[in-house]
Order: sequence, then structure tokens, then C-alpha cells
Amino acid sequence: MGRCGSRVKLRIILRELEQGARTAGGTDKADGIMSLIDIDALRATPLKTEPYDYLVVPAFVTGKALDSVIADFPNIQSTGSIPPSELDIYGSFGQLLDEMNGPDFRDVIEEKFGVDLTGRPTMFTVRGYCARNNGKIHTDTPSKIITVLLYLNQEWEAGGGRLRILRSGTDLDDAAEEVSPNGGTLLIFKRSENSWHGHEPFEGQRRAIQMNWVTDEDVVAHEQRRHRFTSTLKRLNPFGNRATRETA
Repeated sequence: MGRCGSRVKLRIILRELEQGARTAGGTDKADGIMSLIDIDALRATPLKTEPYDYLVVPAFVTGKALDSVIADFPNIQSTGSIPPSELDIYGSFGQLLDEMNGPDFRDVIEEKFGVDLTGRPTMFTVRGYCARNNGKIHTDTPSKIITVLLYLNQEWEAGGGRLRILRSGTDLDDAAEEVSPNGGTLLIFKRSENSWHGHEPFEGQRRAIQMNWVTDEDVVAHEQRRHRFTSTLKRLNPFGNRATRETA
């Protein structure tokens, strides 16, 4: 095991000891609030390595937890990725972001993907609607280390809008797996030169959270400015150019 793997393993062991002490009283969190995410399901999900490193956890947020998160989902009436700073975040949705940005979630991802995320900042964006020109095949930018997608739609009957894990950057039908964006499904992948993904066209409501660990704070500042600018334009002109083409 390399130095990175050793550090990650030690941190996970210490975290598990802390968790054991906290949960001895029968609650999932130290403050007595029940967790919205199923960390145990994430731990139990094996990593897939073809065509690149990824995993899918159905019902990562489910039942009453999913209902409450959807009820508190921000009021988004435009397409595109919007930073949480531009939205009214409260209630269960705010708690969900906090849990995803917490050490327990990070530790499992470090272990699964064999990465050390110490000192790496996180970045969130939220989507409420999808435009028909979204979903073009892409890999994500090199400044992203890990991409996390959490889908917050109760049902999904449409054929489009289902993210595909692709074997190439030229064929949307050459998919290793297709992920339906509903039921609190979690998709995580390690960004690489061949982490191709995309989906068939869909237009309409498609609620999702995207979270990334990125290389440095400059990336966060740049991306947040960009998303803030485009979301402002869409609020001013919702019938104009409605979205960036790269969406998950």
C-alpha cells in the first residue's frame, strides 16, 4: 500500500472509532438528527473499473428522507447549473448538502477510489431543469478529481435523461451502464481522460446535485463565477440560450 493509501486507511479507522462512540446512544448523528444518506450502502457498493472507475448506489437517499429533500428542493425555474450561494437553501436540502460535504462521506470515497482528498476543496452546483441540448458526451474538466451526482426525482419514465457510462467519446450507444436519474440514486466517478458520459436528449424537470472535489480554490472561484453569471442571464432571459450542453 502506498503512502496515500496508508493515510486514507488510518483516517478511516479513526473516523469509524469516532462514529462508534457517537452512535452508542442509538442515533445516527451526534446532534440526534437522523442522517439523510445511506453511508452503509455506499460502503457496501463495489467499485467498477471498466471503462473507468465509478460506482452507482440506488436509493442512497430514499423513503421519507427523499420526500423531505424534494419538498425542500430550491425553487429553480431555469436550466443550467446554479451554485447554492444563488439559491434559497434550507431544511432537509441544506442538511443533505452538509452531509455530502462531511468527513464520513469523504472518507468512504477516498477508500473506494484510492485517492487522498486532504486539502482538496469541494464545489456544489444544483440543477432543476434540463434543456434538450444538454447531455452531450464529455469527460469533465481536468481540474475535477471526483464527480458526485445525486438524482432527486421520484419517478423517471422518459427514455432520455438517463446518464450513460460510455466506452468512448464518439458513440452514445456504446454504454457500459445506464443510470436512471430518480429514487435518490448516487453516481460517483473518478475523472480521467476516458471518463466519457452523456445522455439522450430530455427537456423538462430533472433535479440533481453535482458535487466535485477539485484541484484548488481557484477552480472553485472560477467555476462559481461562471455558473453565477450564466444563471443570472437565464433569470433575466429564461427563453434565451437555456443551458450549457455538458450536463450529467
